[in-house]
Amino acid sequence: MKPAKIFQQYIWIVNTLRQYKKLSLEQLNVLWVKDEVIGGEVLNRKSFLRHKDAILNMFGIIIECDLEHGYKYFISNPEVINDDTIEGWMLSTLTVNAILSDSASLRNRILLENVPAGEEYLQTIILALKTNRRLNITYQRFGCESYEKTVSPYALKLFRQRWYILTYTGRHMATYALDRMLSVEISDEIFEMPEDFSPEEYFAEYYGITTDDTPMAHVVIRTYGNVPNYLRTLPLHASQKEIEHTDEYTDFSYDIRPSVDFVLELMSYTDGLEVLEPIELRQKICNSFQASLEKYSNKND
Repeated sequence: MKPAKIFQQYIWIVNTLRQYKKLSLEQLNVLWVKDEVIGGEVLNRKSFLRHKDAILNMFGIIIECDLEHGYKYFISNPEVINDDTIEGWMLSTLTVNAILSDSASLRNRILLENVPAGEEYLQTIILALKTNRRLNITYQRFGCESYEKTVSPYALKLFRQRWYILTYTGRHMATYALDRMLSVEISDEIFEMPEDFSPEEYFAEYYGITTDDTPMAHVVIRTYGNVPNYLRTLPLHASQKEIEHTDEYTDFSYDIRPSVDFVLELMSYTDGLEVLEPIELRQKICNSFQASLEKYSNKND
């Protein structure tokens, strides 16, 4: 059987258990046959156990059997899927890919977002991450001349449909966008990754990829209309807390370094969001909106 078909079976099992929480193999088979996962054929126990092991190895998802309540199978570590992990991202990507591959006839009615260039360097960068080898890159920032740099790759991060690589240059940490790279080559030079360095902790106090000396702040925002629902279903930051709710507004708080990426995200909600604290951030956003308003006003003169 083709690997793509096997992946689709793995994905179906995981997503079905996520939806129904607990199912016996018999109950799972009723849904399996109904959805015609393998042309209406049943899923025998041997194949299911083999798939269960493969799902653990591939996604880190543990499927256990509740022996006390009807031998029902369930996912015992759902946080692996829900957290911002590579396993969760892989599952989401493969799920979408499986759905779209079965919907080729609807290709003119399914609209996707454009992803900038740079993905051609992913394989090279991942190999460098695996082998702890430095990278020789040719990079060109917007509006600047290109330059060459040798860096130690620490981590990859996806943000707003763009891939970024977190590196150590020998003097400081630096983040580069893959779509601004003109060339990427693996060098023969080995670097030593600090054992106590965590990319997740490095970005933990920020939103996005811009990490600078912006001080930590307790940010409180007031949201209106449908904005609270968007933020509840897709929090801006791990520190997000809903602190007050009324019929007119909902307040959220964040403990974060409000760097440029976070400020721009707040501004994107326009009149649906208002910064209450700190006053410095509120004034900064107010000044930005005022500057934009003046540009529009000048056009009308």
